Amino acid sequence: MKTYIGTKIIQAEPQAKNCGPTETHGRAGYKVVYPDGYTSWSPAEAFDEAYRETSGMPFGMAIEALKKGLKVARAGWNGKGMWLKYVPEDFCAHAVVLAEQDLPTGSPCLQALPWIGMKTSDNKFVPWLASQTDMLANDWMAL
Repeated sequence: MKTYIGTKIIQAEPQAKNCGPTETHGRAGYKVVYPDGYTSWSPAEAFDEAYRETSGMPFGMAIEALKKGLKVARAGWNGKGMWLKYVPEDFCAHAVVLAEQDLPTGSPCLQALPWIGMKTSDNKFVPWLASQTDMLANDWMAL
């Protein structure tokens, strides 16, 4: 068998089990609601192993949240309103490089690779590079 790891963005709240055999009623767990509205119940042990809150995340989980379309930020950032956003590869780079190259107006987009942009405290959106401190921090949060 192969080994897998999963990443899902879900909503959940503590809820004791209230279905199935009566001898299992009252077992600690969570009501889980998936993005498509599907609702299920998960035992506390399985839930705690599979999920973390979207505040206080390590960098790797923040990257996964970005790839799922969420904005992320560090709790420790000083600037107001700063956040990161994943920019997918279907972003059209044509306008960005038109002034620097001899591309005729109306030519197709250049292929762009995915990147991470930051909304700055002065309302600019710029490419962002992670520092060592950012990568090792555990104060990342989804917005």
